Amino acid sequence: MWLLLFVVVALGILIAALSKTKFTTQKIATIGIMAALSFVAYEFFRIPNVLGTGSSFHLGNTFTALTALMLDGVSGGLAGAIGLALADIMAGDPGYAITTFILKFIIGIVCGVFAHKVFKLQDLSAADGVKYYVAVIGSAFSGLLVNVFTDPFIGYFRNLYIFGQPAEFVSVVTKIASGVTLVNSLLSTVCAVVLYIALRPALEKAHLLPKE
Repeated sequence: MWLLLFVVVALGILIAALSKTKFTTQKIATIGIMAALSFVAYEFFRIPNVLGTGSSFHLGNTFTALTALMLDGVSGGLAGAIGLALADIMAGDPGYAITTFILKFIIGIVCGVFAHKVFKLQDLSAADGVKYYVAVIGSAFSGLLVNVFTDPFIGYFRNLYIFGQPAEFVSVVTKIASGVTLVNSLLSTVCAVVLYIALRPALEKAHLLPKE
């Protein structure tokens, strides 16, 4: 299990290298802070084990999307993956940690691509009006929307082949997990958008946002 987790982490680092993401001291510190906030949001703002399925209502994904909007997709993915995988391990669920790392990394990558490649969020500001707000909402929701499909999909195969649960039970759990993930995604989108819009002016003033 730990070896597999190591392989997943190594894969994340490889993707970062291939995407030519530059890690400054400031960026590493930000990722660490956001990972910690992801951990806190999951641990203290959640309803665990909904209907005995292992799924939880939580706000941990907020900081994955927020970091991707602030920095880039790889940084967002690492912040969410590290913080929430660690939360699973601390909760005594290392089996979930591996898929959590993968799923949160995907959220960050997708949010980052839409924010900085599609919408060019770094070139917009509140002065651009509706265009700016559509870009922020679209960027945040993109990765979280993808998670609505990837989380139940990967979770299905994890529960069936890694945990060895009965197929009928796994099918029911997957359906419930889909609904839980959708609610989580909507709530996290709202939180990420509100936080980004509120924090961006101060972050720009402090020169804490990267210039692309």
